Amino acid sequence: MRRTAERGSVSIEVAVLAPAFIALIVLAGVAGRTAVAAEAIDAAAHDAARAASISRDPATARRAAREAARRQLVWRGLDCAGIPEVTFSGSVRGNPATFDAAFRSRAGQEATVTVQVACTVSFADIQLAALPGMPAGNRVAASFTSPLDRYRSRG
Repeated sequence: MRRTAERGSVSIEVAVLAPAFIALIVLAGVAGRTAVAAEAIDAAAHDAARAASISRDPATARRAAREAARRQLVWRGLDCAGIPEVTFSGSVRGNPATFDAAFRSRAGQEATVTVQVACTVSFADIQLAALPGMPAGNRVAASFTSPLDRYRSRG
């Protein structure tokens, strides 16, 4: 008995399933890159907030925070599309305040500084023209709050 009716069916199945399989691999790459970037940004925000909180004045704190974030991102191998955004805020006695106001608070008062680091992760190297609507990148952000030493003079 000859099987001529099934001849070539494997080729058709591969032609139909291959694009879906490739799209699944690209989706896994996007999800993986986003997860790695989120971890790196979280570590950068932590290091930046800590570097800012041990500084004595807001200008030095901003410089130290940006440098700590940059070092952490380089160490983790995260290449942002553009310069990472670093924003600063603070609180005094539990009330929201500016970053500078946190450093102007009197010694003995509870004050914190918060540093947010944001970065756009590029997917340009894994984009496929066959997947319409795929984003060119994803913005990932994290923030961390660190207390200022309550009993140390501030700038």
